[in-house]
Amino acid sequence: MNAHVNLPASGPVLKVDGLKKHFGGIKAVDGVSFEVFEGEILGIIGPNGCGKSTLFNCILGQLQPTEGAVTLDGEAITGLFPAELNRRGVSRTFQLLQVFPNLTVRENLILAGQEHQGSMLSRLLGPKDAGLTAEAEKMIGFFNLGHLADSKAGGLSYGQQKLLDAAMAFMAGPRLVLLDEPAGGVNLTMLASLKERLEAINKEQGATFVVIEHNMDFVMSLCSRVVVMAEGKVLAIGTPAEIRANPAVIEAYLGH
Repeated sequence: MNAHVNLPASGPVLKVDGLKKHFGGIKAVDGVSFEVFEGEILGIIGPNGCGKSTLFNCILGQLQPTEGAVTLDGEAITGLFPAELNRRGVSRTFQLLQVFPNLTVRENLILAGQEHQGSMLSRLLGPKDAGLTAEAEKMIGFFNLGHLADSKAGGLSYGQQKLLDAAMAFMAGPRLVLLDEPAGGVNLTMLASLKERLEAINKEQGATFVVIEHNMDFVMSLCSRVVVMAEGKVLAIGTPAEIRANPAVIEAYLGH
């Protein structure tokens, strides 16, 4: 356990217990267990095809697990649909960007915030911005998107769209955010900005999140603990220093 992570008496924010997902005879996820604690940034790494994205999709309701349990603040959420998880404060990004190209940066953020609150009827009958403009402005400032607030998302660079995508995931103060390869395809300058903003939202707002990533330097410098997967199983869990020094990890992943 990382020393700076404060563990609440009520237990972990997210607990994954013995999660399995089989596709016929293929065990894509094979008995994965880990916990995410309040204010923690947890990284999940592993070679291509090791089951990381399948694991995410089982946690987030895109796939129904074959076996195992997922709890959020002690309540079972196994197999709940993404919309229900959204209402419970679980947010995510995807490997493929989910921004709306014909909407402005501000409009994208407002739309993302609406996913976390109210029913469809209340959204239709409520104010056009669902009362989220102030929160959107806050996120625009936080992610250094002020000069782009009124620009259509489709006109942004790929790195700027990645920043917007991350900002959308953190709109309306979700309980837990899962980021799927946030560093993918982002140039080094933009990557430094993204990492700095993610560190800041963790430190200043206490945001709790999980990062799946191929970029080892990004994960090791951002995350307080790292889960290493191989062939659908957990190979190791530890601090970045422990993971770098683990012989099994070096053989399975770092040495490649």
